[in-house]
Amino acid sequence: MTEIIKNVVIVNPEMPPEEGWVMIKGDEVIKTGSGTPKEQADVVTDGGGGWLLPGFVNTHGHAGSSLLRGAGDDMPLHEWLKNVMWPNEKRFDKNMVEAAGNLALAEMIKSGTTSFLDMYHLHMGEFAEKIDHAGLKAVLGRGMIGFGNADEQKGKLSEAENLAAAWHMKGNGRIRIGIMPHAPYTCPPDFMLKAAEIASSNNLLFHTHCAETSEETEEHIKRYGLHPVDHLNDLGIFDLNVLLAHAVHISPAHMDLFAEKHTAVSHNPKSNLKLGSGIAPAAEMMRRGVNVTIGTDSTASNNTLDMVEEMRMAAMLHKGKEENPASTAAEDILKAATIKGASALQFPDTGIIAPGWKADLILVDTASPHLTPALPERAVSHIVYAMKSTDIKSVWIHGSQVMKNRELLTLDEERVLFEADKQAKKLL
Repeated sequence: MTEIIKNVVIVNPEMPPEEGWVMIKGDEVIKTGSGTPKEQADVVTDGGGGWLLPGFVNTHGHAGSSLLRGAGDDMPLHEWLKNVMWPNEKRFDKNMVEAAGNLALAEMIKSGTTSFLDMYHLHMGEFAEKIDHAGLKAVLGRGMIGFGNADEQKGKLSEAENLAAAWHMKGNGRIRIGIMPHAPYTCPPDFMLKAAEIASSNNLLFHTHCAETSEETEEHIKRYGLHPVDHLNDLGIFDLNVLLAHAVHISPAHMDLFAEKHTAVSHNPKSNLKLGSGIAPAAEMMRRGVNVTIGTDSTASNNTLDMVEEMRMAAMLHKGKEENPASTAAEDILKAATIKGASALQFPDTGIIAPGWKADLILVDTASPHLTPALPERAVSHIVYAMKSTDIKSVWIHGSQVMKNRELLTLDEERVLFEADKQAKKLL
């Protein structure tokens, strides 16, 4: 099937906005042009003069904990994990995790996310099935805490490997699997090495939390005599395809190491602020050539999966921290939320609207006071500094429309919300 989306302003990272149209065939963009299209298509969609841009890529999250939104606020990370997250997650059953996952998928689509990474430890195979049906793109991993005896550790690693065998590159390449040990402070070095071996032998992304708080960083140094980044480097982890979450408490030498090793970082500014973890030096990492991407973390620590909010926070935060309005540029933040995130998740044909690239698209309705004057030349500025996620009107992923005029097409939103409320009441 072919589709033309006409009467739009095409907004691409690193390219001037262009008033024109896009033609889709199957899962790809096959042609773009300016003005009015002369081509014919099976479906023609009038964009109403809105902005058409690549879908957002959320590079770090935990969808299975979405029912814990608002369950434990205003406490530091380790207190929050021990008193809110881990005790509640022990009570989760399959229906609760399913409701949480569906809620996360609905929220992501409605706020323009088309690709995401998810680290979780419960019912990931079932979540992959739901993602396949809903039409999103994802890198999934069995989150692993390396405590326990040898049999328990082996079981977690086997689950991670089995998930990869069952789901890697499924859904026409939309679903991919990564190896995701939780963090250096929860995974002993020998466990990290075993996880790394699975990632290496299967050419899978390696994803872990790292240096999120000063407490965990200092404790790691006391235990092993090394900063967690240096420890991971000594273990050879950065010779893999690595995406680190957070990297808040790091040095310039660590940033240079990331750039040298092509290690990407998921910057989660709202979660880091809410948990009092600190502010990652994302602007400095960008200047040193690190692939900095943007993630939301979970709704339990953010408390949304809204990449529009996350972009704005990432753009504003470092200007204030460095007392320099040029610390971040809107164009760089948009790239971090689209093409750079796609590259980090190993979706290399995603994040640009151009022939041969996947048709992951979001259409923004510009008919609002906060987006006016809606001049094409100001589109990138407005997207980063003024847009709201509710301005996103329609979403396509791999050429298939999953939201039209704010209505979800692959999920029953009313049912999703009902089930989420129903299942969350079990925690009261």
